[in-house]
Amino acid sequence: MNATAPTALPLLESDVLRTFVAIADSGSFTRTAVQVFRSTAAVSLQIKRLEETLGQRLFIREARRVQLTAEGEVLLGYARRLLKLNEEAVSRFLTPTLTGRVRFGTPNDIGDRVLPGVLTLFARSHPAVEVEVNVGRSVDLVAKLDAGELDLTLINAGNDGLDDARGEVIYSEELVWAGRDGGLAIQRSPLPLALANPGCAWRRTALDALDRQGVAYRIAYSCEQCAGQQAAMIADLAIAPFPRSLVRPPLRRLGADQGLPPLGEYHIKLIRGHQRNEAVEALATQMIQAFSQG
Repeated sequence: MNATAPTALPLLESDVLRTFVAIADSGSFTRTAVQVFRSTAAVSLQIKRLEETLGQRLFIREARRVQLTAEGEVLLGYARRLLKLNEEAVSRFLTPTLTGRVRFGTPNDIGDRVLPGVLTLFARSHPAVEVEVNVGRSVDLVAKLDAGELDLTLINAGNDGLDDARGEVIYSEELVWAGRDGGLAIQRSPLPLALANPGCAWRRTALDALDRQGVAYRIAYSCEQCAGQQAAMIADLAIAPFPRSLVRPPLRRLGADQGLPPLGEYHIKLIRGHQRNEAVEALATQMIQAFSQG
């Protein structure tokens, strides 16, 4: 008795998946057509064939925007992973192997939140490049960059234009006041603050804002790391300026209702040193991509 041969499943083409992801991101067949250098009709035909292949409707076409169906949302996750895997596979064979060393600097809070994932990805894509990481204050990292001790560094920068004019902003986020939910620190006068040492962009932004509003304050807790400020807030010893994304229970956001001034945004900047090579540029590119996707 002959066994029935299994039916081969259809293959999803990378080119079609790339178009599908672009439409999902832009919400428009027309804008996507421009991005992928095809006509709108050709893009529509690609998606029609993809829907026929999968037997599912992937988009809901509305008057001004295209939205994913439930099945389309499921496919989007697969499509992103497949495209990423395809890129890694091709890069493994076609991208020249880089060698060398990159001396990289990062402030404490960025290093804790972002750096492990970026360095893991970089190690996979450029295994022959050695990365030396120096963690410290932004002002110290810039000094080391100028002294030729670093090739590349991230720094925290305020929005007041007083920071180093070099480099490029690769991430911006709202800086807010935070404190213990239900805590009493916010009710004390002078207002107790948990801050980094002088030179920190968050500290300068916070103190300038309080001075302009005439709020009395005292430095109750000093620490260079976010974890230290967080500990002081959780213990209800002080309040602090903090990135909005890091304000999680038992902390809560404070603001105008508590008589506190707005702080605006803070920025993360990437600054290159004097010595540049392919390894430095490769890490810089990967760092920019990581923050743009965050």
